[in-house]
Amino acid sequence: MSIEPSSASSPVPQHIAVIMDGNRRWAKQHGLPVALGHANGARQVRRIVQACAERGVRYLTLFAFSTENWRRPQDEVSSLMGLMTLYLQKEVKNMSAKGVRLKIVGDISGFSARIQELILQAQEKTAHNDTITLTIAANYGGRWDMVEAVKSWQTAHPGESVNGIDEAALSEHLGLSYAPDPDLLIRTGGESRISNFMLWQLAYTELFFTDALWPSFTPDELDRALTWYGTRERRFGGSTKT
Repeated sequence: MSIEPSSASSPVPQHIAVIMDGNRRWAKQHGLPVALGHANGARQVRRIVQACAERGVRYLTLFAFSTENWRRPQDEVSSLMGLMTLYLQKEVKNMSAKGVRLKIVGDISGFSARIQELILQAQEKTAHNDTITLTIAANYGGRWDMVEAVKSWQTAHPGESVNGIDEAALSEHLGLSYAPDPDLLIRTGGESRISNFMLWQLAYTELFFTDALWPSFTPDELDRALTWYGTRERRFGGSTKT
């Protein structure tokens, strides 16, 4: 059974992007290994996906693993790869039942053959779902995305000058070309930066920073962000409404 969105009087962002920060600090606060911090963060994903769908959000993009995260200790990277494998194996059935479409953006060639296979299978099995599109950004970076978009455009237009590229043309070749630009970015964990995430798409996104660590980011915390979003006047570079 798919999730039915609730009716809400305040404006609901069509697309929310989230930088899920704080798993390691959460583990340290609770005296647990880092791996368990990441595991608790992964469990939180299901709750937030469902909460977003219930509130009428159509697209949710989660920053799971950046191109820079390979620099972390090898045991932590191995743990994250194992967690990703387990998530792809276990969650597809639940996503299908809830009407969740899964998309993965990033350089998946950097992952093992097994993870690449699971990614393709998960995307195929959920392709027909339309309640909410969940995008996991994995081995992803905003600069990488733009460079790849230019390469993709050149491949599609052999022999043409780059003078033919405009914003619309380049947008068609970005990793999230199927989704509207995010209306709201949420970063958990108390940091106030976007860390090379969706640099092109966040040009006019409202930015909400919270001290809540990702494993503690509840639907109530999501509602706080949505309430704040409802107070914003989105002008997209124009003048204030009169």
